[in-house]
Amino acid sequence: MICSVSKGSIFYEIAGEGFPIVILHAMGTDHRSMKAWIEPIFERIPGYKRIYVDLPAHGYSQISNDLKSSDDIRQNLLDLIDYILPQQRFSLIGTSYGGYLAQGILHQRPEQVKGICLLSPALHMRNRVQPEKVVLTRDEELLNQLDPNIRAGFETLMIYQDSKHLEYFLREIQPGRLLVNRDFLLSDWREKGYFFHEELFAEIDDVDQPALIITGKQDTICSYKDTFILLDKFHRASFVVMDQAGHMLQIEKRELVQELVSEWLDRVNYEKEG
Repeated sequence: MICSVSKGSIFYEIAGEGFPIVILHAMGTDHRSMKAWIEPIFERIPGYKRIYVDLPAHGYSQISNDLKSSDDIRQNLLDLIDYILPQQRFSLIGTSYGGYLAQGILHQRPEQVKGICLLSPALHMRNRVQPEKVVLTRDEELLNQLDPNIRAGFETLMIYQDSKHLEYFLREIQPGRLLVNRDFLLSDWREKGYFFHEELFAEIDDVDQPALIITGKQDTICSYKDTFILLDKFHRASFVVMDQAGHMLQIEKRELVQELVSEWLDRVNYEKEG
């Protein structure tokens, strides 16, 4: 489905019925990268409506020429939320840049958000730790056979560079890479408009929503060390650092991530019922 918003349109897909969860993928792919690992969770846990979103400039979501910043992207997402879930409470799951946007939505609408789950989240931090590049397995013969664009994305995102993880990449990540608005993503917006104009949670001592924050010890894109700053605010957070996991920990440690998300849903459901 497609919803018109203030600076473009947003494609979204709904699965299931019940308490709504808005799901935001990482930069450079689309909603299918989230649906692939999240949907199996709800085969055994009923009662949730999953709203999978293509971020602005990704998938089948379109942007207008005046969209220039993460503030604009967040407003488009809030327009969608107001259309689908007017005055309703919901929870958020966000990965990487989608995790940054989820934090921005929580900051803007704390009264509506009941819980938040962040995987390898990008942060409102200009001076972040730059992780060293880590590769745990590497099949050079396999890499040499790949299309250069696929190889570049695979090597950037995956710390396990072998045939097993290539299959996941080609099935779940690569389809969305083919649809991104490269003119926007390669423009100067990252230098001029990546960070929200306001400091997130600056005037909030404690974030009350049940939270789950999962990071990879070997994440070479978003350092787990940076994420410690969230613990000062999210006093009801479970915080997990996974060894032998990188930025794509939902692929590399899928079953464990799914179990952790299931436990988070229990906590959010307890809060919802209470």
